[in-house]
Amino acid sequence: MAKHKETPADFTKEDTWRVFRIMSEFVEGFEELSRVGPAVSIFGSARTKSNSKYYKFAEKIASLLVKAGYAVITGAGSGIMEAANKGAKEAGGVSVGLNIDVPVVQKPNRYITHLIDFRYFFCRKVMFDKYAKAFIVLPGGFGTLDEFFEAVTLIQTCRIRPLPVILVGKEYWQGLIGWMKKHMLKKSLIDKKDLDIYVVTDSPKEVINIIEDFYQR
Repeated sequence: MAKHKETPADFTKEDTWRVFRIMSEFVEGFEELSRVGPAVSIFGSARTKSNSKYYKFAEKIASLLVKAGYAVITGAGSGIMEAANKGAKEAGGVSVGLNIDVPVVQKPNRYITHLIDFRYFFCRKVMFDKYAKAFIVLPGGFGTLDEFFEAVTLIQTCRIRPLPVILVGKEYWQGLIGWMKKHMLKKSLIDKKDLDIYVVTDSPKEVINIIEDFYQR
């Protein structure tokens, strides 16, 4: 049997070459985001319609954040992300979008002033976490829950400094919070103090007050 001769094309497909792509994403992200100043990451569904109250909430929250001196970071897509970028840009602030390259193409929304593209979710998530002074989580699906629990876990395990984690939409989040109390806390899978890592509100203005109070303390 003839021995397979590796070609240069085969070699570039090896997993080790992915390290360079990963490094380039970290370098680009670090360089770009290190210049935006204090920022807040806003998460939520890409499927939220522009007539939704949560779309309006995200837009208002982002506008208030800019007036308070913060840049806004989102996942660059539609829905809640678009609303947050829109609120930030129209308020004259820095509106960052961390776009992800996925099979179902996500087109960056038109309200982004600083766009960074990522192939790897974990590189993108580091940028959300590393440069945020707070996390604001509006209603969303699996991706939003992933981002919420990532933030809570990093704070719980002391891998990042404590910072405000704010769930917006009491009606939407009450089921999840109830489940965590009934099952996770009751079965001693988390400590009672872990439930204090996040707060819940329905008020855009209160979101800003929570962040400002946190840093004043």
